[in-house]
Amino acid sequence: MSITTLMIIDSQQYFIAEIRKILSQASELDEIEIFACDPGPDGNEAIAKIEEKCPDIVLLDIEYPFLNGLEIGKKIACRYPGTPVVMLSVNPGEDYDELFEAIKSGAAAYLKSMTCSPSELANTIKRVSNGEYAINDTVSNQPKVALRILRHFQEMTTLDRRIEQITTPLTYKEEQILRLIAQGNPNKSICKKTGISEQTLKNHISGILRKLNANVRARDVFTTISDSLIPSHSGRD
Repeated sequence: MSITTLMIIDSQQYFIAEIRKILSQASELDEIEIFACDPGPDGNEAIAKIEEKCPDIVLLDIEYPFLNGLEIGKKIACRYPGTPVVMLSVNPGEDYDELFEAIKSGAAAYLKSMTCSPSELANTIKRVSNGEYAINDTVSNQPKVALRILRHFQEMTTLDRRIEQITTPLTYKEEQILRLIAQGNPNKSICKKTGISEQTLKNHISGILRKLNANVRARDVFTTISDSLIPSHSGRD
């Protein structure tokens, strides 16, 4: 039996201890080895620990006093794209901006720590360890987020042509699916209207999110390169 290694990134020892207890007692999980680390003021401690331990999954608290955990998530996705990240948010309310940013960072799952049950957390960890991206379900159930994703792709087509050339657009079917989700249609209705199975729908959503993540990274790289090419001014005309 293989052992799943999990890295918890959080600055609160009490929280880490609670997560350890929940996961060690979870009947849903097979054998799991848990490491933990503080993110540090700039997130580099967490990155160094991931480099050292090579965990199968990272469990990341995205609320920090010094560095927003979403930024750490982006760093992990950039440096270790094969390491899935499960994001836990302490935000008790619906925050579509936060969820959208979590999706853009490439998170494998997004959970509310205030309302997430021990069973839900354990099941999510198990699904992610099996290669699933549970955040796909979140997109299917959030019309406002689907609309944000659709608008993101639309905006990409109106930006600089050089950016458009390095990004990947939606197919007709993918755009159709996003529009139907944004209109509040349930999965079964979407499948009926598009003539696809529920598994194919999930595959399309996965493809949409992969394109979104790739486009975000491409735009970030383009912006960084463009900024480096802009000459600095000494202050004299």
